[in-house]
Amino acid sequence: MPLFDTTAHTLSELEARLRLHVLPEIGPQRFHKLVAHFGSARSALAAPVGQWRGAGGSDASAQARRDPCLHRDAAAAMAWLERPHQHLLMWDHADYPALLKEIADPPPLLFVRGDAGVLERPQIAVVGSRRASPPGLDNARAFARSLAAAGFAITSGLALGVDGAAHQGALEVGGHTIGVLGTGLEKLYPQKHRALAQAIVERKGALVSEFPLDAQAQPGNFPRRNRIISGLSLGVLVIEASPASGSLITARLAAEHGREVWALPGSIHHPGARGCHQLIRDGAQLVETIDHILEGLQGWQRLPPVLPAAPAQPADPLLEVLVAAAQTTEGLATALGWPLPRVMAQLTELEMQGRVVSQAGRWFARAS
Repeated sequence: MPLFDTTAHTLSELEARLRLHVLPEIGPQRFHKLVAHFGSARSALAAPVGQWRGAGGSDASAQARRDPCLHRDAAAAMAWLERPHQHLLMWDHADYPALLKEIADPPPLLFVRGDAGVLERPQIAVVGSRRASPPGLDNARAFARSLAAAGFAITSGLALGVDGAAHQGALEVGGHTIGVLGTGLEKLYPQKHRALAQAIVERKGALVSEFPLDAQAQPGNFPRRNRIISGLSLGVLVIEASPASGSLITARLAAEHGREVWALPGSIHHPGARGCHQLIRDGAQLVETIDHILEGLQGWQRLPPVLPAAPAQPADPLLEVLVAAAQTTEGLATALGWPLPRVMAQLTELEMQGRVVSQAGRWFARAS
């Protein structure tokens, strides 16, 4: 058996990087270190074992360089790239997202399905609980709609709950949205969002992953996914999150990356608000309207809107109170000075129109 893989000398650098990428125990930092040490992925794959170890490569990855499966995986990825709207962005090439390149450990390879150019648009990440309340989902959708209509791409993790609502809100106004996956692009997760993922691709958005195409969902993948969400974005808006939520990881990574962090407050009685309240105590900006976000993004307010603003709906005093804060029926009667039967009748009509929702004894305005 030769000391090193002589076939590596005949590889293209692209194929060599694809092979290096799927080796065991090769994360972003070790990938960058090996390529920097040897000058290219081709030279790294061809290096004698001793030199490989000296550059920080492990024994397991040294031996795996000879694995025939490595050749098949790289060939499959090369074939995948030949299909329309499927791309591979490399961290040292001009088409790699500029903001993502600034973080400490940018993904060396980024697989993209859809419009790769959308990754250069100014992005706002909208993240939150997978088990968000109906008002939380409405807030995610409403903020995403407004931000997308203002010209920002909405970036999130394609998860159930807030992520899905944010992607959907952007699509509803003809805006751009980017789904960052914690799996390979050929192993979409969750499967419930297959139709949403297809809509993102078809409407000039993008699906993005740093993982090999066939990588399955693993718990350790999602914190890595979260650093890409924050790294691509100008800032992160958190809508409903428990103190243990992965959304807080995204927000804290954003702070480390020097990006803005916004959090939507909620009721002190709602467990899903506690993570947002913790972020606010830690220095995140409290957000109640889109203006609170735009104020912190000097210069970006002048982005060309995606579509003209929708005509304003006729003012409804009851809705105006609920937009400001959730209320009980009795609280609405007191705030408006209306008889209780009138409040109940108006709430019933608005609920039938889908404009308000009741939860835990309180009424919330739904996004239009």
